[in-house]
Order: sequence, then structure tokens, then C-alpha cells
Amino acid sequence: MSEETMSVAIDNLISILDLEPLEHNLFRGRSPQVGWQRVFGGQVIGQALVAASRTVEDGKSAHSLHGYFMRPGDPEVPIIYEVDRIRDGRSFATRRVVAIQHGQAIFSMSASYQVTEDGLQHDKTMPDVPPPEALPSDQDLKEKYLHMAPEHVRSYFERERPIEFRPVDLRHYVSREKLPPKQYVWLRTTAKLPDEPRLHKCALAYASDMTLLDTSLFAHGRSVFDRDMQVASLDHAMWFHRNFRADEWLLYAQDSPTSAGARGFTRGEIYTKDGTLVASAAQEGLIRIRTR
Repeated sequence: MSEETMSVAIDNLISILDLEPLEHNLFRGRSPQVGWQRVFGGQVIGQALVAASRTVEDGKSAHSLHGYFMRPGDPEVPIIYEVDRIRDGRSFATRRVVAIQHGQAIFSMSASYQVTEDGLQHDKTMPDVPPPEALPSDQDLKEKYLHMAPEHVRSYFERERPIEFRPVDLRHYVSREKLPPKQYVWLRTTAKLPDEPRLHKCALAYASDMTLLDTSLFAHGRSVFDRDMQVASLDHAMWFHRNFRADEWLLYAQDSPTSAGARGFTRGEIYTKDGTLVASAAQEGLIRIRTR
């Protein structure tokens, strides 16, 4: 991907996260017109977090969010985000956001904000994995493997994307081998972002939905791209422990403790290159085998 292409992809991401204010506590977001049949879940999470953050005073930053997907989003129609200012305290603020299309809620989210405070600190040790520089780039992977992929998979990866991923292990992407339900992926935006911490959190929220649910399919030798799989995010939670830059390499360490009832449960821990745990995520999603 050329620098010009990367810049366009990032400009599009920033534009998507720059919601239009309509009225007090009311915002409008748009979707990229790239031929998707439904709105990408990470986009809705990121936009909802932007909407909530626009109503919180400076000095407080998001430390957690919990959201539920209720209906698939229509990429042809703008999404309206309605924010409810639940509480504004001295240390914390709480917001509830509902994303609406065609007069119906498609996503709801609660988010909590906190002033910056000092306190006790400890970290889980980052997994010992190769650094991103030792792994194939996005362009290297496309040149080596993309011609072997089915058309619908190929068309997905050929699109301009604002997030670059470098998986540590490629077996899941090139075979049907049943693997332990865990994966390590380095990620970052494909170009620099403005120096605005809230934007970096929204960008990471956007990216956090991209590979997480797929981890629950590793143990079964299946993929979110399989035609006979019905896959969709049902909920999503994130905790932001420290500030970070989404345009610098972050390790997304993911695992899936269980799957049952046509649902997969997955967890993620996000580390900077120096081993600092900056965010965590959890998600349950539909992983239903189609019978027809």
C-alpha cells in the first residue's frame, strides 16, 4: 500500500469518526461506501464512543465501555447517535448511547469516564512473540497468499484499510487446521493520527472488533469467511487502562476460553511494544453453522 493510499485510508477513518452534531446530545455518523452488506461493528463502537466523548468535559477520559449489537446496520443510511448524560460527578461521568437507523436501535452502549489519577499499578507480562518488524507486512502477505484465497476473501483484503495487521502465526489464514483458540496480532493505523488521546481510543475501539471473534473458530478449523458460517458480534466490552498511540505498534493477544450454544466467547489484551498493558477487550458473538 502506497503512502498516498495509506493517507487516504486514514483520512477516511478520521472522517468516519468525526460525527456531525445535529442537536444537543444528538449526532449523525456515516458509513464508508465500499460495498459491504452491513455496517462493520467496530465502526459503530468507535462512533458511539465519539458521540459519548463529545458530551464529556475535558479532563475526563473513557476508561470502559460495554455495548450490545441488536440489528445489522445499513451502510446506505446515516446512523443517528443519541447520548443520555446519565451522571456527571467530580471524578467520574457516565454516558449511555443508542445508535438508531430506520427508527430502530441497532446498538446500545454505556461508557464511563474518569479524571486522571495516580494509584497502585501492576501489569500482566506481555506474551513473548516476534516483534512486528520480523513479520511479513500487509503487502507481503497479499503478494504471497491473496491469489490463493476465494474471491470473497480476496475482495475483502484488497480494499483500502486504515488498520494494518501482522499476525504472528499464519496457519489459521491458509489452512483448515484445528489450532489452540488463541492468536497474537500486531496492529496499528496505516498513517499517523492527530495528537488527540480520545481519537486514539476511538481508533482502537474501531480496530478491536476486527479479529477478536474469529479467535473462537481456531479450535474448529473454521473461519469467519466460511460460506456456511453465520458470524456476528453480539456484544463488546473494552477497558482502557492507560493512554497510548493507535498509530504505533500494539500487540493484540487474544484467546477464546469457550464456545457453546452457537456463541463464541473471546478476550483480548492490548500491549505496547515495551510490554505495557494499555487496554483489554471481551466479546461474545454468534458462530452458527448454517444448516441450509
